Amino acid sequence: MTAFFVQRRLAQILNLDDFERAARRHLPGPVFGYIAGGAEDNTSLADNRAVFREIQLAPRVLVNVQRRRAETSLLGRSHSAPFGIAPMGLSALSAYRGDLAQARAAAALGIPAIMSGSSLIRLEDVVREAPDTWFQAYVPPTPERTEALVRRIEAAGFTTLVITVDVSVLPNRENNLRAGFRTPLKPSLSLLWQGVTHPAWTINTALRTLVRHGIPHFENNEAIRGVPILARNVERETGGRDWLSWEDIHRLRGRWRGKLVLKGILHAGDVALARKAGADAIILSNHGGRQLDGAPSPMRMLPAAVAAAGEMPVMIDSGFRRGTDVVKALALGAAFVWVGRPFNYAAALAGEAGIAHAHSLLRNEILTDMALVGVNDLAELTGDHVLQPTLTGKI
Repeated sequence: MTAFFVQRRLAQILNLDDFERAARRHLPGPVFGYIAGGAEDNTSLADNRAVFREIQLAPRVLVNVQRRRAETSLLGRSHSAPFGIAPMGLSALSAYRGDLAQARAAAALGIPAIMSGSSLIRLEDVVREAPDTWFQAYVPPTPERTEALVRRIEAAGFTTLVITVDVSVLPNRENNLRAGFRTPLKPSLSLLWQGVTHPAWTINTALRTLVRHGIPHFENNEAIRGVPILARNVERETGGRDWLSWEDIHRLRGRWRGKLVLKGILHAGDVALARKAGADAIILSNHGGRQLDGAPSPMRMLPAAVAAAGEMPVMIDSGFRRGTDVVKALALGAAFVWVGRPFNYAAALAGEAGIAHAHSLLRNEILTDMALVGVNDLAELTGDHVLQPTLTGKI
């Protein structure tokens, strides 16, 4: 893809939602459906956006806001913006070398990225090129296999480990099946037709990957290599995490020397347990609406979570698309925001240049919104800047 074509394509992208509309045309239906869909009736997926329409910002005027800055610090590091790239599985299926593109772009832009355990590029390859990348693990089915994976992550050089804790069992993602997506992908005439009808993706992502790197495998679910993404008679081992308990988190905290983050917490009681277990931070999340359908948006639970966290940073993801969304979360006490799907779409459309454009759009929106609510520094945002009539903080 030439630089001219990339810039022409990105010139038409004015906000993060525009990336999704363009990606719907660019990606094969099953791949787009996998990224965009939630669980069951998409109730939680919808609430992740609906909640932001229920929270208003209260602007302050006649404030000199010429010194606005979007920089923030998190777990001892400074970042160019109060948001990072959330972990997204199979990113290399939607974008060429997607995990590497996300990690490299994030490093260049001065924001953190979290690599997904359900990735198709070896974690060692990613951390070698972007040493500050975080790693998100789906705990394997036994303590012994979990220990082997942790040793591998440690040996690779990751210093921040994110454990996703809301996946004790697999959800009912019937939307994936309706879209024709399952893993591993099964060769079929339908799959072939998707390739024929989406030539840009086929040439720039699928064929380019096959020629240069062969058929991708699930590389990082465990200490050993997993199954290929494309296979006729191979089944992927999933699930088997219903044994995990808070006792295991306590043991892992004693074992892991780096930063430990728990992702997928919603209930304030679990926030308190995470603090007791020694977590360095949590990510308040409903998994982008992809696990328990009917779970509330993390924004509804944010005030109660912050109250239960004490000094432990409460980060948040699920449904963030606008600078105003980020400002609302920070005003309600969030330490940081993670954005997933839009960066996935951005990489699919234009690689690292697409991610840089997404970063610029969102960061500029935040700077504009800061001016309009009357603050120069993100730390100045407080609950006085928002009206939150529907946030109960209770389940």
